[in-house]
Amino acid sequence: MDSDRARGVLVGLACGDALGGPVEFDTATTIAAEHGELDEMVGYGTWNQPAGTITDDTEQALCIARSLVEQQRFDPADIADRFVAWYESGPFDIGRMTLRSLSRLEKGEAWDKAGQHVWEDSPEGSNAGNGSVMRCPPLAIPYATDWGRLVEVSRQSSRITHADPRCTYGCAVLNLTVAGLLRDADMPLQDALEYVAVDAPDELVTPLELLADGDSPESLETSGYVVHSLQTALHDGLFADSAEEAIVTAVNRGGDTDTIGAIAGAVAGARFGASRLPDRWLSAIDETDNIESLAVDLVEVA
Repeated sequence: MDSDRARGVLVGLACGDALGGPVEFDTATTIAAEHGELDEMVGYGTWNQPAGTITDDTEQALCIARSLVEQQRFDPADIADRFVAWYESGPFDIGRMTLRSLSRLEKGEAWDKAGQHVWEDSPEGSNAGNGSVMRCPPLAIPYATDWGRLVEVSRQSSRITHADPRCTYGCAVLNLTVAGLLRDADMPLQDALEYVAVDAPDELVTPLELLADGDSPESLETSGYVVHSLQTALHDGLFADSAEEAIVTAVNRGGDTDTIGAIAGAVAGARFGASRLPDRWLSAIDETDNIESLAVDLVEVA
């Protein structure tokens, strides 16, 4: 596996997250009025953090990456424990379903029960957020050539906090796409959708099929709904002419900017490699060296 592309998955995710964090929840109009086109790391916006600060997207992805490296395998109970330790550290940003699931895990509920119970207790419209897809790309690196196992671990990693099939299969589709890019597949999203089509919900697959055919939807949404986030981020990650363009386009759409930017960044990073990401972004993120080192270690896990 190409180390530059593997590093690109994690570093691209972090770049999209850090660029989008300060303008999370802002509209595209608001971003344009304040920044023109936001293509530089800025600070003290939505979360009042310094420029280059990563949010819950990257922090949870690093929990998964560290678990894979230290355990030398996928261990959902260990990942759940790491999520709880992170939750107890008092992060400044945490999604609602994740918060509710980790609170249950902290009280001793099993890793495969907490997210399920939160999902069952949540009404339609607040039960299929993007909180698991934003963190799952590290799994695509060690399992890039074992698609059956990649689908299994992707879905299980989602179930820790997000048990809705749109979320669990959303993680699978994203990771299969990233895995395809790491292996130079000609049509990675189409391959991913075909692999899960029999079992994945139509509500997830149908909106993504247009992208797989190379077409752009009439509109791209930027809400926290997992289908919206995946459609928009995959569009920008797969259609852009550079990794920077993919991330900048995703973030400047407004809405859930850090998560859509993170997903687009992981996809674009797998396409173009870490070496094609702007040095000015990498130097602004304190964790860059550690993130790149973890990515290299993930290749070795494979």
